[in-house]
Amino acid sequence: MKKNAIFIGLLAAICTIGCNSHKEEKKEERTFQVTNPVAMDTSIIKEYVCQIHSIRHIELRAMEKGYLQKISVDEGQKVRKGQLMFQIMPNIYQADLQKAKAEGNVAAIEYKNTKLLADSKVVSPNELALSRAKYDKAKAEIDLAKTHLGFTTVRAPFDGVMDHLMAREGSLLEEGELLTSLSDNSKMWVYFNVPEAEYLNYMESANKNKKEKVQLLMANNHVFDQTGVVETIEGEFNNETGNIAFRATFPNPKGILRHGETGSILMTVPLKNALLIPQKTTFEVLDKRYVFVIDKNGVVRQREITIGTTLENLFVVKKGLQESDHILLDGLRLVKNNEKIKYKVENAKHVLTHLDVYAE
Repeated sequence: MKKNAIFIGLLAAICTIGCNSHKEEKKEERTFQVTNPVAMDTSIIKEYVCQIHSIRHIELRAMEKGYLQKISVDEGQKVRKGQLMFQIMPNIYQADLQKAKAEGNVAAIEYKNTKLLADSKVVSPNELALSRAKYDKAKAEIDLAKTHLGFTTVRAPFDGVMDHLMAREGSLLEEGELLTSLSDNSKMWVYFNVPEAEYLNYMESANKNKKEKVQLLMANNHVFDQTGVVETIEGEFNNETGNIAFRATFPNPKGILRHGETGSILMTVPLKNALLIPQKTTFEVLDKRYVFVIDKNGVVRQREITIGTTLENLFVVKKGLQESDHILLDGLRLVKNNEKIKYKVENAKHVLTHLDVYAE
């Protein structure tokens, strides 16, 4: 009797465990959320490394040989058009001018006397012409001497910012020797290289009557406070890189930008009929990206996809999916390949606008 009681107790315990296990399995059964890729027009911000140049950046060189007598400006100084910057010792050139003027006076007197004689038919017209030629040559020598003397003063050809001094007062300068460089920073030319495929997309989508607006991300990771416009595209591609250079112009009223700086151009690029999926629907295996696609029987299939562009919380799918595909939205770590699941389809556009609602 006692043995029977023990046996009945064991049976009851086994039944209880089995029932509880069955209840736990029921509790673990889950309905997964799935959605579809969405094809729509959108835009992205493309970033291009750029070089910043002054709209005018020139070298100032000595036009005459001589001693550098005076420097009237300093490195980094803003100068005005016509302002005196360098003075080369003018003594020799002043003497040359005085000599040319004296010779010019002699030629003028000779020409005047010859003309009087020619008027009186004393000398021939050829002699008068020769005297006139000597006089004209003397005047030309005066003008040349004035020009050489003028080259001893180096003035700013435009408003700008002066660069490093390449010579010091008292230096003996050779003709053509570099003194400094001058930059007009009122506007800046910003050059950036665009790959061939993106150039073609730009040309096909650009409004020919409207210049494309761009932003400049500076080296300190701040966006420059002025908007630039793409004004020119170079005529040829670089055969080595496959890129072509664009040039954007930025106003620089505060003088923040300087010649030689670097940064990044931020350009808005339109995408036509882009196929979008949430980033969270993907996973990586050995540097390849996959999604779980649910077939008509509710079976999960792992599928490799190719990503074209990355947006905030979204991927643009270049290859591997269609709008009609159902992809797993949540619980990627809870399913296995070829596993059959219970699922509910969520509206794709609603998912894209409420991504924060769908947690893993």
